[in-house]
Amino acid sequence: MENKVIVCRCEDVTLEDIHALIKQGYRTIDEIKRVSRAGMGPCQGRTCRMLIAQELAKAYGVSMEEVIMPTFRPTVKPVKLGIFVGGE
Repeated sequence: MENKVIVCRCEDVTLEDIHALIKQGYRTIDEIKRVSRAGMGPCQGRTCRMLIAQELAKAYGVSMEEVIMPTFRPTVKPVKLGIFVGGE
């Protein structure tokens, strides 16, 4: 039952999914993110990033500091086109 725990609520990725990806040889949060979309939802990984890092650290026998953190991109926010030409 533990493996059915949701790690990424935004993208519905379970602990079982994360463990399967680690068994396939994925070693970084970025790799797991690209394959599973964990961390790509509305929260941008704020809730799942550390959980995935903990699982990677545990699986590979390293400290949390040794886990490579993912790259971050600015969040997307709709902007009116008029703003770019000086209007509102």
